[in-house]
Amino acid sequence: MSQTVIERTAEHIGESARQASRATSAIADAIDDGVGVVRRAAKQGGDAAEEFLNDTTQRIQRHPVLTVATSFAVGVTAGTLIGWMMKRK
Repeated sequence: MSQTVIERTAEHIGESARQASRATSAIADAIDDGVGVVRRAAKQGGDAAEEFLNDTTQRIQRHPVLTVATSFAVGVTAGTLIGWMMKRK
């Protein structure tokens, strides 16, 4: 009788170990998939930022006067808003 209890316990332990091994493998696969997704997203984001920077550089080179005028207008507007907000307090 005690041998059958020991055998059943050993079977349960073996099955639990297999289930734990499968769960560990599934978690490791999910983490690997997540890392791959994050790497691809980071690469695409970097490529998009580089393309935006290149487009902006070309636009500034084609329209330098418009760029300076726009920068001046944005600066004046920001300064006015900041001054107005500080004055209200």
